[in-house]
Amino acid sequence: MNKRHVLYIFITITLTAILCGGLYIGFTNGYIRMNYPSFENYPVQGIDVSHHQQKINWGKLDKKAVQFAFLKATEGGNHKDSMFQENWREAIHHNIPVAAYHFFTFCKDGEEQARNYIHYVPKDSIDLPPIIDLEYGGNCAIENRKEDLISEIEKYFEIIEDHYQRKVIIYTTNEFYKNYLINQFPENPIWIRDILSEPNLPDGRNWMFWQFTNKGKLEGINTPVDLNAFNGSREEFEKLLIIKEEQ
Repeated sequence: MNKRHVLYIFITITLTAILCGGLYIGFTNGYIRMNYPSFENYPVQGIDVSHHQQKINWGKLDKKAVQFAFLKATEGGNHKDSMFQENWREAIHHNIPVAAYHFFTFCKDGEEQARNYIHYVPKDSIDLPPIIDLEYGGNCAIENRKEDLISEIEKYFEIIEDHYQRKVIIYTTNEFYKNYLINQFPENPIWIRDILSEPNLPDGRNWMFWQFTNKGKLEGINTPVDLNAFNGSREEFEKLLIIKEEQ
């Protein structure tokens, strides 16, 4: 192998490493995404946030990209998100429809968790249905989980839906959906996370919301933020709000 070939191989490896490194940095920092749903196909898009996004400047948010906001309210039996009340107040002040979500802990009773949510989320301020977050990430260890998890989720739904008179929206991942939710809770809308491609649930079920990235960039938020799309028209989205007005 002559010097020219060695130099060529060295340059090729170096350029490949630079390219791969740049792609990795771009992806992990949100400058490059796998999904770019257009406003033509998904005219209603929004965010979901918690204390992890720190203080948000709601006045600077792009109103086209943030047509709704899902706010973390509670977790488990007694945890309250420290930024929920401020985010709720600011979103409403800026005329952004809001919903509150509860991170469901697999090792706590469904009833206990439902009471935690009800005590913190005002019934008369609901713009969109209540939401439950069902996922493995950040949850309790397998050995501490309730034996009949679906039964605990059912208890949670019964209490929440009786109180708010709305069907709970289920946020979940493809993994959790496949393991627990196929043929379960058919009347509850699905909000599915899929940061790689457009959602396609294994049982062919329709979905209502899609979390298409967890690395979004928006002016007014200093951290990466989850971006979401509604599966329907603006008119169909507004029907979710009209339900509240008719009650």
